[in-house]
Amino acid sequence: MIRSREDGYELSMDPDRLDVALVHRWLSTEAFWALGRSRETVEQSIRGSVNFGIYDTAGCQVAYARVVTDRATFAWLCDVYVAPAHRGKGLGTRLAGAVRDHLAPYKLKRVLLATRDAHEVYVKVGFVPVPDPENLMILSPAP
Repeated sequence: MIRSREDGYELSMDPDRLDVALVHRWLSTEAFWALGRSRETVEQSIRGSVNFGIYDTAGCQVAYARVVTDRATFAWLCDVYVAPAHRGKGLGTRLAGAVRDHLAPYKLKRVLLATRDAHEVYVKVGFVPVPDPENLMILSPAP
């Protein structure tokens, strides 16, 4: 799937088009939730996910998001990243909307994400706070 807009940015789900080295750099050095993530882990996560990239008019990748899903009941939107020079142009919202639209035919019971500071990005495409957060639990790695 490829979508273009008059602003010149293009959204693609083609995993072969991803600039994996760039995605790794973004996540491992600039994304607070993934600092220090290894290249091997980034590559493995890409292979096991549905990936979304946004590209500028020169074809350079400027944003990334991935979804982990069983395509039947659940999905997790994660690793949403927009390069600093391209922020403020609605690309994060575009990624979230593309994920929502891609997942809609599956009629999933839950699509979750976690964000520390970008709630307004996700609200624009229909995400809301978890209604019963006390129902959620997490299995943390053993010390």
